[in-house]
Amino acid sequence: MALAVCLLFDRPSERAIRALWDRIEQQGVPSLRSHTHGRHVPHVSYAVLRSWDQTAVTAALEAIADGSPVELCFDGVGLFRRGRIWLVAGVGADFVARQERVVAAVSATGAELHKHYVPGTWLPHCSLAPRAMLAQLPVVVGAVLDVLPLHARLDRAALVNSATGEIHALPALP
Repeated sequence: MALAVCLLFDRPSERAIRALWDRIEQQGVPSLRSHTHGRHVPHVSYAVLRSWDQTAVTAALEAIADGSPVELCFDGVGLFRRGRIWLVAGVGADFVARQERVVAAVSATGAELHKHYVPGTWLPHCSLAPRAMLAQLPVVVGAVLDVLPLHARLDRAALVNSATGEIHALPALP
């Protein structure tokens, strides 16, 4: 079980990601759409917490909110161990600094940060297929390359419980 501090896509960008999940599923590869509880939403995570006090985390994030949407251009495909395929976006120093502020704020509450979200280690991404087999990689990459580049706007933030799919909207963007 984990709690993720996520940026959520605006409606047109969310539809584009969901359409990409559908393309992948149509090729016979399970996407994030059908993974686990099936309640996943397109997102980019600033931080994933292994233990937390949700009230404290929410308050810490509200204290650093700046409210400005994020524009990203996804123009590549990445692969993590255990077959997690994701969209790659180039990001600027300001986006990296925002992630560092989020991590500092939630860590100050005593929350335990997942090791892949430590500043300097974190790779911003949008997950597509969380458990693809190596033989499925060309199928997914082909489906993705047909629609790239994907220009997206992230205009909302939420805390997302990965075990249940529960989403707690944050009032502003951190």
